[in-house]
Amino acid sequence: MASLGLHRLRAPALGRCPPALCRPHSTQASGRRRGAQAFPALPGALLPIHTHVYEANSRNSARCRSRYMELLEKVKLGGGESAILRHTQRNKKLLVRERLKRLLDDDNFLELSPFAGLALPYGDVPSAGCLSGIGKICGIWCMLIANDATVKGGTAYPISVKKQLRAQEIAIQNRLPTVYLVDSGGAFLPLQAQLFPDKEHGGRTFYNEAIMSAMKIPQVAVVCGSCTAGGAYIPTMAEETIIVDRIGTIFLAGPPLVKAATGEDVSAEDLGGARLHSRVSGCVDHFAPNEADAYDCARMIISTLNFEPEPSEHPEYEEPVYDPEELAGLAPCDYQHSLDVKLILSRLLDGSKFLEFKADYGTTLVTGFASVEGNLLGVVASNGHLTHDAALKGSHFVQICNQRAIPLLFLQNTTSQDHLPPNVSKAEQLTNRLKAQACMMAAVACATVPKITLVVGGCHGGESFAMCGRSYEPNFLFLWPNARVGLVDPYRLSWSSQKDEGRTDETEFRTLLSRLKEESSAFYSSARLWDDGVILPQDTRHVLGKCLKIIRQQRYETRFQRSPVLRM
Repeated sequence: MASLGLHRLRAPALGRCPPALCRPHSTQASGRRRGAQAFPALPGALLPIHTHVYEANSRNSARCRSRYMELLEKVKLGGGESAILRHTQRNKKLLVRERLKRLLDDDNFLELSPFAGLALPYGDVPSAGCLSGIGKICGIWCMLIANDATVKGGTAYPISVKKQLRAQEIAIQNRLPTVYLVDSGGAFLPLQAQLFPDKEHGGRTFYNEAIMSAMKIPQVAVVCGSCTAGGAYIPTMAEETIIVDRIGTIFLAGPPLVKAATGEDVSAEDLGGARLHSRVSGCVDHFAPNEADAYDCARMIISTLNFEPEPSEHPEYEEPVYDPEELAGLAPCDYQHSLDVKLILSRLLDGSKFLEFKADYGTTLVTGFASVEGNLLGVVASNGHLTHDAALKGSHFVQICNQRAIPLLFLQNTTSQDHLPPNVSKAEQLTNRLKAQACMMAAVACATVPKITLVVGGCHGGESFAMCGRSYEPNFLFLWPNARVGLVDPYRLSWSSQKDEGRTDETEFRTLLSRLKEESSAFYSSARLWDDGVILPQDTRHVLGKCLKIIRQQRYETRFQRSPVLRM
């Protein structure tokens, strides 16, 4: 990946540049400030030589944004207008987003993986049939996992299970109290082999519930619809459970199956309704006459957790000197040529200030300290190939941040691996680089501090592991809409290079290339939950700030008690 302007910039560049490309963004006066405010400021002005790249990126970002908004509208419709009418008018239930509004303090909700489940081999499952995300209840950041019964009746598809497991994983990593809003018809039986038997299938949800309880991570369930088959274990394993009268039911098999098996006619209410479970079985702890009361009750339960809410007075911080709206023009559309990553950092960091580490060594990786919305962090940002020196520098910096308990932010724009080396000298260089990258991979894997990964361009090959890709379990991983995810970069493949490697069918190659391009897109990745969501470049600073506040709520503790809370 060639990079434009990779040299260290010590002072703002001289010369005039287009006003739209270098206009400073207004700064915010600050009172109580962290030491990060004393860091040197990054020069963020774009030079005239960058104009054509900036404009090409902007055009590509506009196309990506259009696709993003189109998919977002599709997701918000859930299972479609007829399913929404059936859910609200016939079944007298609130829509899932209305439920979250009643439960949360405000609209400050970080939704995770909204595009999961779109265009999968077994069809569209908008939002994977459930919403997951993090919001505040009584001032405490909580993970929310809520079934959307307008999508396939709330039945669980393989992607639904994967999304719920990822939400639980984030809750465990960040020690977040978890609230389940259960309205599900159980597993989608035609795909049972893909969601039942294996370690990372449906049963793992219940395993996680027990482990989370043993870690003293509170879990509350609200039964606001059907809770059938395996789904019945979610509320019965939560520490406290609320059920809504007339619409909440819990049973392993519903009335139609009872009729088929025994010939007995029984209503859903008599078989597993709110009064039965609150008065007879004891499967629930709180009876709610309606949904509004149920969410009020859930809020009161959260207020008893004895968690320390975030202070109401937030430390003040400086806004970036350069306008974050310009990030759309810095999102690379050509992954072999990109602008200096410091131009991105100057539009993300407080006051555009950055204390660089090893500035003159391994310059294809930028490392240093900064803050986002008043939260100190260590930055590891791709600025070209991850060379031998860059990887050693990254290893050193990651270990320093781990030693000082400073969260890490990875800005990833990696390249796929080179072709076979042409000679022994080149092979030796690649081997040395491989060893250095292995050191960085080990340092990142063993770092116990919180990690956030943002893919701003390419996520390709082995370099993506060293830059904390999905397999390295970052606390959060987001993509820009222009991002590409794949083992190789399809835009680097050409027919001439393939002929040299022995391919003979050009049509077959073109078909493969088209497939690789489709399967490496950000939206393809997000549909399969290889990330925690696609975010627009101009929203990045706000999302990062929210993630850092969520991370900060609870210190990382791994003390286990001897058993989870056992329901009697």
